[in-house]
Amino acid sequence: MIFDHRIDPILVSLGPFTVRYYGLLIVFGILVSLLSWRLLLKNDKEKFTVLFDLLVWLIIGGTIGARLGHVFFYEWSYYSHNLLEILMIHRGGLSSHGLTIGLAITFILFIQIKHIKIRDYIDLVIIPIPLLVVCIRLANFINSEIVGRVTGGEWGVRFHLFERSAVLRHPSQLYEAFLGLFIFVVVLFSYKYFTVKKKIPYVTFSLFIFLYFTTRFLVEFFKEYQTLSASSPLTMGQYLSIPFIVISLVFFVLIYMQSNKGSKRKILIDKK
Repeated sequence: MIFDHRIDPILVSLGPFTVRYYGLLIVFGILVSLLSWRLLLKNDKEKFTVLFDLLVWLIIGGTIGARLGHVFFYEWSYYSHNLLEILMIHRGGLSSHGLTIGLAITFILFIQIKHIKIRDYIDLVIIPIPLLVVCIRLANFINSEIVGRVTGGEWGVRFHLFERSAVLRHPSQLYEAFLGLFIFVVVLFSYKYFTVKKKIPYVTFSLFIFLYFTTRFLVEFFKEYQTLSASSPLTMGQYLSIPFIVISLVFFVLIYMQSNKGSKRKILIDKK
C-alpha cells in the first residue's frame, strides 16, 4: 500500500489568523484527559478538582520541558548560537523525553506545594497520557515531521512536504499512535485492578513508563536519524529511552519488595 502525503498542516488561514491540525489535536488530547479523569472520578469531585488544577501546571511545565528537551537533546549546536529562537515554540521542536522530565518535575512541585499524597494521584495522572501521545503522533504525521526510514519495498508513505523527491518511508508516527492506544488499554486495566481493587499504588505509573519507553525504543528502529549520524548503533531517542526503562524496572523491584513486606506483616498479625 502506498500513500502520497500532501496534507497541508494548516486547516484554516484567514490573514494573520491560522488554525493548525497540530494545535487542534493537542487541545483535543487535553480535553480527552479531562474527560477520562471525570469518568474515573464521577463519585469523587474533590479529587477531580485537584487534577483539574494540576492539569494547568502540567501543560505549562510539560511544554517548557518538551521545548528545552528538544533544544538540549537534539539541536543545541544550533540554538547555542540563536538563543532567542528557543522562545519561538510556534516554529516547532518538542521532545517527548523532555516532556516527561518536565511533567515529572511539575508534578513533584505541585504535590509539595499543595501538600497532597503522591500515591493518591500518580496512577490517575498517567492514565490519559497515552491518548495525548496518540494525538501528538497524529499531529506529527499530518505535519510530515519525525518521518520514518526508507522502507526499501513497494509500500509506505511518500512525504512530499518533507522532501522534494519523496521516497517510500515507514509511517513511524502512526506506529507510535497505534501503540499509544494499546498502552492506554493496558494502563487503564492496571489502574482498575492494581490501584483500585488491590490497593497497590505506583504499578500503573511504572507500567506506563516501561511500556512507553520500551515501545519508543523499538519504533526508533523505523525512524529517520535525528542529531546522530546513521553510523551510530542507536538513535538519540533510543539512548534517551534507556534510563527511563531502567528506572521503571527499579520501581517494579521496589514495589515487589514493599508488597512482600506488607504480606509478611499481614501474616504475622493474622497469627496473633
